[in-house]
Amino acid sequence: MKKKYKVILIIIIILIVLLAASIVAGKLLSKSDNKDAVKVVDSIDEFGYTLDDRDTKLMKNTYNELKNVLSSDEINYEEYAKKLAELFVIDLFTMDNKVNRYDVGSTEYVYPDNVDNFKTNVEDTIYKSMENNSDGKRRQDLPEVSSITNSSVEGSTFLFGEDEYDSYVVSITWDYVDDLGYDDNATITLIELDNKLYVVEYVTGE
Repeated sequence: MKKKYKVILIIIIILIVLLAASIVAGKLLSKSDNKDAVKVVDSIDEFGYTLDDRDTKLMKNTYNELKNVLSSDEINYEEYAKKLAELFVIDLFTMDNKVNRYDVGSTEYVYPDNVDNFKTNVEDTIYKSMENNSDGKRRQDLPEVSSITNSSVEGSTFLFGEDEYDSYVVSITWDYVDDLGYDDNATITLIELDNKLYVVEYVTGE
């Protein structure tokens, strides 16, 4: 290979490496922006649930309702399941207060082993077209859940891996401040593990 062709090849390789590095750096920077934008104002330490300063009034009210349920000497698990499912929906589909597509809501309610897959799925579907809002100047219309119109729960069992768990199946419907075509009803399954509930399945009714 002639020398000039070697030089051209080396330059191309360098440009590819720099492009790949810039893409990775951009993703890391976008994800770090999320941490800087969020301030936790309350927490239910025993269960690992938190409330952020950016959360909507509906989110804050529902969080406080859950907090009351969990502070009882004997927890009503059906009511626990309903409130957790409501928080899951509110946080996931209230996108207007999120920084970017990597700022996925509701991860603290999901079974830990499923969180990575859950985040990836949301980033590639529901949040896919979300623009970066790190400067606080939102330039696109995004949904905000305005109310939970109905939620009902029934006890069941759920096969998770090779084990069967007690579960709660919550049927839930909700409204938005503006209807932008996102889900407005679903069936959410939660399992009980060590006295704590986790979301393991979300199925939209479409």
